Amino acid sequence: MSKILFVMTGTDHWTLADGTEHPTGFWAEEAAAPYEAFTAAGHEIVVATPGGVVPTVDESSLAPEVNGGQEGADRIAAVLDSFTELKDPIRLEDVRLDDYAAVLYPGGHGPMEDLSVDATSGRLLIDALASGRPLAVVCHAPAALLAAVREDGTNAFAGYRVAAFSNAEETQAGLADKAAWLLETRLLEAGVDVVVGEPWAPHVVVDRNLITGQNPASSAPLAAEVLKKLA
Repeated sequence: MSKILFVMTGTDHWTLADGTEHPTGFWAEEAAAPYEAFTAAGHEIVVATPGGVVPTVDESSLAPEVNGGQEGADRIAAVLDSFTELKDPIRLEDVRLDDYAAVLYPGGHGPMEDLSVDATSGRLLIDALASGRPLAVVCHAPAALLAAVREDGTNAFAGYRVAAFSNAEETQAGLADKAAWLLETRLLEAGVDVVVGEPWAPHVVVDRNLITGQNPASSAPLAAEVLKKLA
């Protein structure tokens, strides 16, 4: 089968408004659920990060309370353990888009720190969108769309309907008042049409070849939409 590229954050922290560093990385379910779905369908996964650093999992995303209990937490941990590609990422700078049938950006607060301002990622997103291949982005990973700025200063995703981690969810998670900026607000300012669903419930939006999910619960449905487009 074909290769699917996972573009993942390379940072282990998120800088808050007061300058403190909040420990983070990628959110476990948002990498694990698509990985399971794609590999079960026979696809090969390649992970890319800025500089080729090994991605850091957000430790809070491994907790039983965010995985439906201890059994769910154990299952997510087992999937990540089998996800050996995480341990040997390629450099984002070396990615050749033509090698991949689809591109996925898992979330976690990490992308708010690095991918939101990563010009290499921004160019990849612009090219992936223009290519027509499935481009999937979930939860906080739509922060990466902010770097997809064309030479004329416009955002390549302006006018697209997108799901992303909402201001309501950030508030309920207890971090909205500490954040330097909020994802939903910044996307709207860039001209992106953010379509907000119920907090924490699965919510996936498909607009042309762009597939976006609002939160961790949207990861598996998002992966299913990618597989539909690859069928």
